[in-house]
Amino acid sequence: MRPHPMNKLISEKSPYLLQHAHNPVDWHAWGPEAFEKARREDKPIFLSIGYSTCHWCHVMERESFESADIAAILNADFVSIKVDREERPDVDRIYMAFVQASTGGGGWPMSVFLTPDLKPFFGGTYFPPDTRYGRPGFPNILASLARAWREDRSRIIESSEDVVRQLQSYGRVAAESHTNFDRPLLDSGFYQYRRSFDSRHGGFGSAPKFPRAVTHNFLFRYSVFAKNEEAAEMVLFTLRAMARGGMNDQLAGGFHRYSVDERWFVPHFEKMLYDQAQLAISYLEGFQISGDAALANVARTIFDYVLRDMTHADGGFYCAEDADSVVDPAKPHEKSEGAFYVWKYGEIKSVLGEPLASKFAEYYGVQERGNVDEDPHGEFTGKNILFVAQDGLVDPEVEEAKKKLLVERNKRVRPHLDDKILTAWNGLMISAFAKGAQVLDDKRYLSAARRAADFILEKMYNEATLLRRFRDREAGIPGFLDDYAFFAQALLDLYEASFEVRYLGAARNLTDRMIDLFVDLEEGGFFSSAAGDESLVIRMKEDYDGAEPSGNSIAVLNLLRLAHLTGSERYSELASKTLDAFGSRVKTTPSGVPQMMVAVMYSLTPPKQIVLAGSRDAPETKAMLAAIHARFLPWHAVLLVDGDEIRSLNPALHDMKPREVGTAVYVCENFTCQLPVTNVEALSGLLK
Repeated sequence: MRPHPMNKLISEKSPYLLQHAHNPVDWHAWGPEAFEKARREDKPIFLSIGYSTCHWCHVMERESFESADIAAILNADFVSIKVDREERPDVDRIYMAFVQASTGGGGWPMSVFLTPDLKPFFGGTYFPPDTRYGRPGFPNILASLARAWREDRSRIIESSEDVVRQLQSYGRVAAESHTNFDRPLLDSGFYQYRRSFDSRHGGFGSAPKFPRAVTHNFLFRYSVFAKNEEAAEMVLFTLRAMARGGMNDQLAGGFHRYSVDERWFVPHFEKMLYDQAQLAISYLEGFQISGDAALANVARTIFDYVLRDMTHADGGFYCAEDADSVVDPAKPHEKSEGAFYVWKYGEIKSVLGEPLASKFAEYYGVQERGNVDEDPHGEFTGKNILFVAQDGLVDPEVEEAKKKLLVERNKRVRPHLDDKILTAWNGLMISAFAKGAQVLDDKRYLSAARRAADFILEKMYNEATLLRRFRDREAGIPGFLDDYAFFAQALLDLYEASFEVRYLGAARNLTDRMIDLFVDLEEGGFFSSAAGDESLVIRMKEDYDGAEPSGNSIAVLNLLRLAHLTGSERYSELASKTLDAFGSRVKTTPSGVPQMMVAVMYSLTPPKQIVLAGSRDAPETKAMLAAIHARFLPWHAVLLVDGDEIRSLNPALHDMKPREVGTAVYVCENFTCQLPVTNVEALSGLLK
């Protein structure tokens, strides 16, 4: 089949937009050219939002956007715009809010119809090419909307204006009065999670199950704040269950996006960078809390996967790997969910031989006829998803078998890699590697964190503007709140892992710039996007902590940490005002804002610092740091004084000077320090 001529997406950098560059649809990127075309030709806009590793986005492309007949309707009656939700989360949030409010659900691909002035009037998600699944056929929808635009336009315009007014009301977040943040408020969040906890399989709620790491963050910290061991045990049980399931890539490490069943067995096989980053931290903190080395090993497998398969040659981290992959190399355009990852028993037997194949099959739940019972699309017939079917230590022979099977698997056609580099998601991954370097004492992880941070500082930041996306030797798109907040957090974490003051200084500068660009000084909180973009019908304040934490939650935590690290009251005052702005959300829907509740706990805890005065390379310093990193200390800021540079950032450190011999450690609370200690035993006593 001859490819269609290229449309305007061919000049874009987004892998998602480039996937559609040869569709017969006359696609445009989001921008003035498309908006002007809609106004000039007096046509409504069809806005399609997705991302390159989205399964149903691929389906709708094959069924509708590659159809010459459907493309003819779109080209005649609409101006069609494609948006990569990962590049433009600001656009995605606005129209997703509309779709969720108008339909009761959301997801991708998102299909929204707009007036030429970008106001939405009809929307949904995936539409089939004909009526099926209880959904109307896409051509019927197009014909109906085109007719309505011609014949009943005034009602559409009136409806779209009403929608924008409702969105503005929905998106308004402001402090009504000073919120009384207290222990009962946090208890209510814990009890919401307790009620939804699956005590049989782990996780919260029923299928499908998503690994929502922000929930882990809250419960681990609540367990310390409230001295409630049950909160931590729920997360530990969940982490162990996830690690045993098919959602964890048992051969190569890394977690798939979510489990379609309640027992973490059948995954949606997509792998996202933000999941790897946040889950690595969950497993590291689980190890600190429980001492269970198996949890630390899971974190190592995540890091191995990211370093091997998700890292740019210059240090940045890629976005994702697709769920769909080629079944038969001779038919490269025919793909199936999880084809790269699943196994027939005969394939395993041909690689391992007997009796090793049987031993491997017993441990990983492999069956000769396949082990997936519920398979509505017939994609796993006769095939096996690997999961840990037996408790106990892995037999060394089985470990060797895993290596052989991984070599064999790597001969298959890998899933599509979305190789763009996003600042926000890289920030999350840098934080994970920084924590991995501390907890696991592995220099590779610190090197990975440094290289990625320096990549962004050198290629995506110019002291005034942080850019969001890098791909194909080009950085672009001014950063959003989550880019500034997540990357500033990463730099704070990297400072505490490396004690390189330049990272602390950069974090402070980025936070100051974040305040300039996004803060709402009148009503509190931070807008997700900067002022001045006339293509956005509203400026939203994101507060939902979902697959990623909200930019506002991380911004508050950064402000509190910087207040502790630098002694600046400006940061603590702004953090308090932001918490007040979201106080009603914390009170009414605590399970929707778990990372904001982490910030609440941080704000209620007296500032704590651990200050080491000594050479960073001295054995005594390393021994002290090992004692610190072995413990889960969520409220402590760790600083190293070994020169004047750090004192210039925090005057309170002026009198803490390195000793001629050994390392002195000051444990401080509320900016009042106990007498310094000089040995690990004394430090351990203070940390208890």
